[in-house]
Amino acid sequence: MTEMLIAFGSSLWLGILTSISPCPLATNIAAVSFLSKKIAHPAMVFISGLAYTLGRMVAYAVLGWIIISSLLSVPQVAQFLQKYMVKVLGPLLIITGLFLLEVLTIRLPGVVLSQKHHNKLVESGAPGAFLLGIIFALAFCPVSAALFFGSLVPLALSSKAGTVLPFLYGLGTGLPVLLFAVAITLGATSMSHWFHKITRLECYTRRITGAVFILVGLYYSGIYIMKLF
Repeated sequence: MTEMLIAFGSSLWLGILTSISPCPLATNIAAVSFLSKKIAHPAMVFISGLAYTLGRMVAYAVLGWIIISSLLSVPQVAQFLQKYMVKVLGPLLIITGLFLLEVLTIRLPGVVLSQKHHNKLVESGAPGAFLLGIIFALAFCPVSAALFFGSLVPLALSSKAGTVLPFLYGLGTGLPVLLFAVAITLGATSMSHWFHKITRLECYTRRITGAVFILVGLYYSGIYIMKLF
């Protein structure tokens, strides 16, 4: 039970960390802009914010399910993962930590919406917000790719929770936008100020998490690869 709760909490935290990282943060700010166009209708803002978050959750859940199911459905791969996952996990955590610390960087193609398509999504309400959540979720940048493929997928493969974890990860990535939507619904329109203020913490949370990932990765590598402990 404790192991399951740790897996759930870790997945949610990875999603939250992703949401305030520079590239995903830009997409979330774009989503906030999307919601702000309906600020005169607070209920619609909430519904759209919920739809956006659900879009992200569905995108990551489906992608995670495809990856995890595909890997585990092949007997040879499943046996390999059962035997070597703990050995692979250490180096993966170290590499992910280096991405979070920006020691390693790669360029990935982004998704850019034209103003015409953006306006169409705005006019379509909740369905447009849901689609926007899916599009932005799949627009991986180095940090989000490292967190999803380098940390979340291995965690899901080694956990009994399995495909539930990408769903929680998606919730974490859309949480800031959902909170903004709730704030508007409750009349706290100044929430946008705090939304931007929270971004200042991103550098510290990312670096702390990156350092923890590297330390844990070194520990796992020492135990399962080099047999130091």
